[in-house]
Amino acid sequence: MPYRPIEDYGVIGNLRTVALVAKDGSIDWFCFPRFDSPSVFGAILDAGQGGCFRICPVAETSSKQFYWPDTNVLVTRFLSEAGVGEVVDYMPVRSNLEDDEHLLIRRVRVVRGKMRFRLECRPAFNYGRDPHRLKLGHGGADFYSASLNLRLSSEVPLRRSGKGVMAEFTMNEGSGYCFVLYGLKPHQPARVFDVQESDRLFHETIEYWRSWLSKSRYRGRWREMVNRSALVLKLLTYEPTGAIVAAPTCSLPESLGGQRNWDYRYAWIRDAAFTLYSLLRIGFTEEATKFIAFLDARCHEMKPDGALQTVYGIDGRHVLTEEKLDHWEGYKGSHPVRIGNAAYRQRQLDIYGELMDSIYLYNKHVTPISNELWGYLRRLTNWVCKNWRKPDSAIWEVRGGRRQFIYSKLMCWVALDRAWRLAEKRSFPADRLRWNRTRDQIYMTILRRGWSEKRQAFVQYYDSDALDASNLLMPLVFFASPTDPQMQKTLAATNRPPAAGGLVTDGLVFRYDVEKTPDGLKGTEGTFNICTFWLVEALTRASGEDPDRLYDARLLFEQMLGYANHLGLYAEQIDSGGGALGNFPQALTHLALISAAYNLDQYLDAALPRRKR
Repeated sequence: MPYRPIEDYGVIGNLRTVALVAKDGSIDWFCFPRFDSPSVFGAILDAGQGGCFRICPVAETSSKQFYWPDTNVLVTRFLSEAGVGEVVDYMPVRSNLEDDEHLLIRRVRVVRGKMRFRLECRPAFNYGRDPHRLKLGHGGADFYSASLNLRLSSEVPLRRSGKGVMAEFTMNEGSGYCFVLYGLKPHQPARVFDVQESDRLFHETIEYWRSWLSKSRYRGRWREMVNRSALVLKLLTYEPTGAIVAAPTCSLPESLGGQRNWDYRYAWIRDAAFTLYSLLRIGFTEEATKFIAFLDARCHEMKPDGALQTVYGIDGRHVLTEEKLDHWEGYKGSHPVRIGNAAYRQRQLDIYGELMDSIYLYNKHVTPISNELWGYLRRLTNWVCKNWRKPDSAIWEVRGGRRQFIYSKLMCWVALDRAWRLAEKRSFPADRLRWNRTRDQIYMTILRRGWSEKRQAFVQYYDSDALDASNLLMPLVFFASPTDPQMQKTLAATNRPPAAGGLVTDGLVFRYDVEKTPDGLKGTEGTFNICTFWLVEALTRASGEDPDRLYDARLLFEQMLGYANHLGLYAEQIDSGGGALGNFPQALTHLALISAAYNLDQYLDAALPRRKR
């Protein structure tokens, strides 16, 4: 079975886990019962051994996918001269249930003519490492492994096919079948889901997503794309704890055949803080409250010196041991396949700024934080005062050794600035003089050692000439005015093609030049989607009274919308041919889209009266 392009997938989920569904009706990635559980279907990482669950017509057809409007219910439609058939995939969102009681439902129906379908279900438990036993019975099949038992409820007879099951069935116009995969407890009696029950669950799922999305306050120009991004971010939320995963997949490569393959199924403080910021902008305060609770719990577990980890498990666990799955070949041969993430041991100073900024906004726009949480934040801020001078691995989690990254210093400045503002606003006890003094020291250090006269730009680390797209955030966090001459020059230097020393190719932005920044890894990578949206925001804010620059920002933003897949989803990067690279869908990309759209709308609205004059 050939590998499908990463952008050929849609995603469904239930706020516990997700499944990736290809345009040909194959589920090629599914971890159960949680985001970070071992995979049951992993064909996206090993087409031969990974396992999949495919439902598709027997005859050759064309297909297209779309979401039921304003929901995460996915429809894969197959079209042929003989008829039109559909597979409708969804996972009901149900709270207060055991993990194994959550359902993956696949409804198959023919809406016109007649069509014959084939079903193949080949699980590969524990990343294909655990053998399993198959038991066929009335109404479905049971799969038993050492780590997990699953039942596939089926309204059509199934037959054994190797380590899995298969079936073929013909359907006429108006008929339909339902297939449900769920966890099986010991001695649990078989359960058969009929069309009527699946229909009830379908309507409940539709209602859940529409009700949730109705809370959005965004009414701007790009409502459909912003809503889709919000729905994606909600899908990446682990409801029991409020944690937000960076992406629901692991080891999808940042360069084909290369080593840049990481596991993103965990809760990065940075990513979650950025996500919180974007969701707050458009009115989703409940998610913010749950994330603050997750953060508060981590603060109770902070290190004795007052430091936080960079990344945690979705249940709050601290150890995320990284290992390689040598028995899997990786997506299109991109080896190694990694699970776990060694970044939990890295020092990344920027997380404190992103965290403090999001808490400051939460306190301002949602509800005042507690005295107890402030006590922990005070310790964190004092830790920043003591440690900001140290080198770190920074936002890009480089593995080529620690450096004095400018972005990390910038976010340490943000941490101290927001902590001081929060203390002033709430009259909290704080070492204000120390915080102010340290904040000013960081500011002057960035101006002195982060600015390159040669490049006429802020650079990646002390006294270097390498550019870094993360410096585009300087005006966004109010470190510098967007119209400040140094920022204008930095923007101009960044917004040049790589051949001219910049980071931008046809509007798409590389995070840095891998040839000038030894990051400990071989190979190249694609342009980073979040960086492109940062460029949109930087251009927007720098437009001032110049309508041409605002027009350029809008043009770039709408050009970037064209790189979304057929469902409006983004991975982490874009390759030289316009395809997706990296884990998918990516929270950072979608939150940056929301932020860019929100701010661009505001500037465009403000420009309207000037045009009328």
